[in-house]
Amino acid sequence: MTLLRDTRYPTPHELALAARALADEHPAHARLRQAGTSRAGQPLWVLSLTPTGRGTGRNVLVVAGAHANEPVGGATALALARRLLHDPAPRAGCGWHFLLCADPDGADLHRTPRPYSLLDYHRSFYRPPGPEQPEWAPSLLPPDRLPPETLALTALIDELRPVLQVSLHATDLGGSWVQLTRDIPGLAEPFGKSAAELRIPVENGASDAAGWPSPGPGIFVIPEPGSEAAGAFHPEDTRLSTWYHAHRYDGTTAIVEVPMWASDLVDDPAPHPDPRGALRMLAGRLTRDSALVARVRDGATAGPDPAAEALLRAVDWTLTLIPRIGAEWTGAGAPPEATAAYIAGIDAFGRRLSLRAAAMLLRVLRAQGHPAAPGLDRLVAGWCEEFSARFGARWVPVATQVEHQSRTVLATYERLVAAER
Repeated sequence: MTLLRDTRYPTPHELALAARALADEHPAHARLRQAGTSRAGQPLWVLSLTPTGRGTGRNVLVVAGAHANEPVGGATALALARRLLHDPAPRAGCGWHFLLCADPDGADLHRTPRPYSLLDYHRSFYRPPGPEQPEWAPSLLPPDRLPPETLALTALIDELRPVLQVSLHATDLGGSWVQLTRDIPGLAEPFGKSAAELRIPVENGASDAAGWPSPGPGIFVIPEPGSEAAGAFHPEDTRLSTWYHAHRYDGTTAIVEVPMWASDLVDDPAPHPDPRGALRMLAGRLTRDSALVARVRDGATAGPDPAAEALLRAVDWTLTLIPRIGAEWTGAGAPPEATAAYIAGIDAFGRRLSLRAAAMLLRVLRAQGHPAAPGLDRLVAGWCEEFSARFGARWVPVATQVEHQSRTVLATYERLVAAER
């Protein structure tokens, strides 16, 4: 698969234009349609590729842009669609469908098409609070309060009954990993091979999957109901998310994460000398850093600006997560056999929580000319510099991110089909 030449992330509007051009170029095999609208009235576009040969009723659904600050998924969706049109073997008896951006409103607020550094990325950072995220909303809201983006996504799953749903995600700094709602045997081998060839670290201790079963490096299976590990570090119940909606039709969901900046620290299998002591230290730092942000937040108001209101909701949501996380880290803490990669993953997780809250708050204060903005600006810049230096961050080109996600999606489908035989 030829690497893309693009050096930037496409916007939702650019994704729609490119998908329209692709559908016009291949009218017998591709169709672009609207699957719903966002809260602000923006269209939610789905690009569908027809199966080849005798149909089996099988479908794959690929979801991009569920998190506004993780923009690579749309580029990957387009790259996959182009490949499947030129190499249609995976379309044998199977339709492929790409939700190009699940949250276009959020994407409009996170304005970093070509970030040059972690600081540049955070200058225009936005990540909605959990109840406003399309995939997470069902785990946090009653059915009658779900946002239209979630309703469109679940309706799409009900229509397609996908044997495989793939959600394309990204992390700012770290490595690549895959979360599965059911194990897919053999996936670790092609996933690891792709990561090695592209010089992308495999995240062996992903904080999102702390304590989860891992059938191979970088592959994590969401625990069965009743497991204490199922909701580690998160207020959401993963199994109430749209990832599990496909289980109604015997489908499986894979969440494919790829880093914007890579760090070899998250791929270090060596035992950590004092994991529980490290977690207590990280909890203390997280508490102190979040307190700095909270003090500035107390003097901020949104005024009549809807964007400022959205940013402050996200700041408040992020800050409310931190006390629970700190308590978990100082409570049971890490297992005594925890690896250096595990502690590095949690270190990165804690850093980004405070940094994201500060970055979004800074956007509001800077726009208002608030007197606290210069001080918060220095804090954000310092935290970005420390984060990058601590983890030896190196940029992963957009084309490389897309290539690895594309290979992983195709390998996931191939191994799923092989397991069914």
